[in-house]
Amino acid sequence: MVSKLKTIWDEIVETITSVEFSPINDIVDILLVTAIIYLAFKFLRDRRAGKLVVGVILFFILLLISNALELRALSFLLQSITQAGLVALIILFQPEFRSALEKVGTGSIKNIKGMFTGAGMKEVVVGIQELRKATENLSATKTGALMVIECETKLGDVIKSGTVIDADISSMLIGNIFYNKAPLHDGAMLIRNNRLYAAGCFLPLSQDPDIMKELGTRHRAAIGITEVSDAVVIIVSEETGIISVARDGNLERGLSGAALEKLLLDLLLTENGPKFGRHNKEDKDA
Repeated sequence: MVSKLKTIWDEIVETITSVEFSPINDIVDILLVTAIIYLAFKFLRDRRAGKLVVGVILFFILLLISNALELRALSFLLQSITQAGLVALIILFQPEFRSALEKVGTGSIKNIKGMFTGAGMKEVVVGIQELRKATENLSATKTGALMVIECETKLGDVIKSGTVIDADISSMLIGNIFYNKAPLHDGAMLIRNNRLYAAGCFLPLSQDPDIMKELGTRHRAAIGITEVSDAVVIIVSEETGIISVARDGNLERGLSGAALEKLLLDLLLTENGPKFGRHNKEDKDA
């Protein structure tokens, strides 16, 4: 066993020393590989796929060891699993692949651009203040609510599942929409371009098994839409009145009205203006 491992190590050293290096190309190559590994780790770290990745890495380590030690039966078994496993991995990681590609397409891995096209700083601040006021009122009366702020990823399919309103953001209007006898109160409200654009919308539910069991459909829907888009979602629990915010597949609970306003300002604004959403008028039905 020891002699085999020593032989493998000698072969690795010999292979490395026999390779001709081009300093500039090698540095660029190493930096690119490092960046890709870092971004992949950062992207998967807080997602349920992260746990699967650990299992996949351990599987391939075991495969390398079995090949190195010439454990033929184990190697054959692991290689057979690998052939079918590639397809299985694509299916298992489908939401993560989609989310990553969308972020690459919009440039949001490096810099999130934002939502509120044509809206200035003042208008966005007013909209956020109205959202805070509405959320505080809904929390005080324990009225369930689900408010989706669309960002770079267009949510046309979500809008089509609901009713288009296209009105100014108003705490009074939001309260009327989520009033428990109103026809649209069960669905999600969607904000696009700093306007209350649609209500009564349906969202995909998260299938993450690690979500706390006490969280209901409303919270699962909020997490679900943020797993496949860069949307920011405000949730008010009808059981407890607790205010939460979902983004990037994660949930932040127990926010006060002031904390909610600060979080939204940090997410949606920069010193140079609105940070979220630059959809054009022709994107209206997208």
